[in-house]
Amino acid sequence: MQWNTQNYLDQHGFIIDRGQALVDLLAPQADERILDLGCGTGHVTQTIAERGAMAVGVDASPEMISSASTRFPHLDFRLADAAELPFEGEFDAVFSHATLHWVTRAEEAIRGMHRALKPGGRVVAELGGWRNVEALQAAFGQALHKVAGHAYRCPWYFPSLSEYAALLEANGFVVRAAWHFDLATPLNGKDGLRNWLTQFLPDHLATLDETIREAVLAATEASARVSLRRDGVWFADYRRLRVMAEKAGSGVA
Repeated sequence: MQWNTQNYLDQHGFIIDRGQALVDLLAPQADERILDLGCGTGHVTQTIAERGAMAVGVDASPEMISSASTRFPHLDFRLADAAELPFEGEFDAVFSHATLHWVTRAEEAIRGMHRALKPGGRVVAELGGWRNVEALQAAFGQALHKVAGHAYRCPWYFPSLSEYAALLEANGFVVRAAWHFDLATPLNGKDGLRNWLTQFLPDHLATLDETIREAVLAATEASARVSLRRDGVWFADYRRLRVMAEKAGSGVA
């Protein structure tokens, strides 16, 4: 998936704002070495560094890494797949916001985070949880099938709290806290819903000609209007999973 980083900033900057707020839960300390997993445009990596930590940002998107390196040239950004992290015992903490639901190889990502941490190191992460954007996906899937004759395939991994906690514990972590909560999120402007769809589900739309593509988006809006539009504003029916975990002893390599 190719990312239009400027469009991401313009239309979905609320994701960065939420990530910066999550840094308070991470509570970076001076001289800690912290891995920002799924750093995107680098804004949250910069926030971590401003707290005095030595931050390293990684992302699987060349576009995101290029954007982050241009905006924050004094920080360390690297291209890396979350399921194939190359680090060994280097970090005091791993931070991740709005990234791990993109990683369908979830156990490999957890093992990589474990390897990357020093003994006793911590993970603070937030991702889409079970039933995240359920109404939005249902409306889009129905429209895609009805208008274009295509089957919708969810590209994300949205685990339940118990499922993800069990994966962490099976791979050398102690789960210190976990939350699964609703977070209905307003989308920018009158085209907020279609902007969200074109940003985050482009593979389902890319093969359609312009007329069919427009018809799918319009049908999605019509189907979702009752459940996802209030007072003239589109909302995404986010349900988030937030976890705090600690590397337990030598654990799993």
